[in-house]
Amino acid sequence: MLETFPTSSLIAAIVVVLSLSLLGYFAWKTLITSNLFQKGVNLYQAKDYPGAEAAFRQVISINSTNDVVRLFLGDVLNQQGQVEEATELFREAIRRSPKKADAYLRLANILMQQERQEEAKVNLLQARDLLQKQRQPEKAGKITHLLDKIDAKPLNNS
Repeated sequence: MLETFPTSSLIAAIVVVLSLSLLGYFAWKTLITSNLFQKGVNLYQAKDYPGAEAAFRQVISINSTNDVVRLFLGDVLNQQGQVEEATELFREAIRRSPKKADAYLRLANILMQQERQEEAKVNLLQARDLLQKQRQPEKAGKITHLLDKIDAKPLNNS
């Protein structure tokens, strides 16, 4: 029985050290990701789109599940005229997080720029419905107003 005590203490110490190491690793990874993300946002606001793109791509390489970063990267790519890649990032964000209204709004924006109103309307309707379900009536109301404007456009051109 005396021999078991030191062995179990050693095992417990190893488990604690491993747990602390894992905790430290994830804390470090989160800090690095957070710093890179903030750097990307700052570069985007400064209109340094290539720099922002590099920062956001680094964040995604560290944390591939972060869809908010994909949305920002899509915005950066759109600003650089890389519309197809931006469109695909927004579609990917929708597939991964179908309840993220911002992805539908960003996709609708690109579709409107490409004069693809019908596809844009589908995405705007989806975003509006999600915002209503998420109890954000003001944002949903703005989208309704925008949809009304889109629907009124053909009548004004007649």
